[in-house]
Amino acid sequence: QVQLVESGGGLVQPGGSLRLSCAASGFTFSTYAMSWYRQAPGKERESVATITAAGIRTYFADSVKGRFTISRDNAKNMGYLQMNSLTYEDTAVYYCNTWRVVLGGKYDYWGQGTQVTVSS
Repeated sequence: QVQLVESGGGLVQPGGSLRLSCAASGFTFSTYAMSWYRQAPGKERESVATITAAGIRTYFADSVKGRFTISRDNAKNMGYLQMNSLTYEDTAVYYCNTWRVVLGGKYDYWGQGTQVTVSS
């Protein structure tokens, strides 16, 4: 059974930090790229960061560049999103997504999300 379980969300003050974790099971995590998305109230879901399967390359939305870091530990089937210098605009539900493009299709898995609230 494929599962992605996020954790680490919560309430943080502006300027603070949080580290989100994504625990993967039921598939070969090391062969999938991983992304973090977020969805704020009344807004569309947006991509925040992506890391390739081997962890060699990373990509970030302009809004989080220099503040967020994405990483993974394939030996532990874990992915992470380190968020620093958080602002009110970072308040959202954050989702872990893993995906892999193969001939003829795409495998695409999502977690249930974890709430991040930035508030004083």
